[in-house]
Amino acid sequence: MSDQQTINHIGFVESISDQTATVKINSQSACASCHAKGACTAADQSEKVLTVGTEGREYSAGEQVRVFIARRTGLRAVAYGYFYPFLVLMTILIILTAMGVSELQAGIWSLASLVPYYLVIYILKDRISNSFTFKLEKII
Repeated sequence: MSDQQTINHIGFVESISDQTATVKINSQSACASCHAKGACTAADQSEKVLTVGTEGREYSAGEQVRVFIARRTGLRAVAYGYFYPFLVLMTILIILTAMGVSELQAGIWSLASLVPYYLVIYILKDRISNSFTFKLEKII
């Protein structure tokens, strides 16, 4: 895959089981790589653990690998996690406000409308996770 079409992170294989590898990556915001991050409280860095199919290749625990995901897939994840809930929240807020419901109640109901959204996402997590495929590559 070309670099323009993929998002990639370097990680370490934590464990191997059957046809999957558990990989730990350090995910960081653009601020975290900034030279002034020590003086700024906006810097963000966290560890993420992914389960990735090995596709029949041999990996060992502790090995450094590069994890790839298609950029389109990453954008879909952002849509599920941020964009669609925002649309739900704003739609409910606008409709309730237009119906004459007080702002406080409209805000509370708008926030409460996210509960069913995330419940549906949780129920469908297995189906959704099958559409997010990661690929591994050894770093030599």
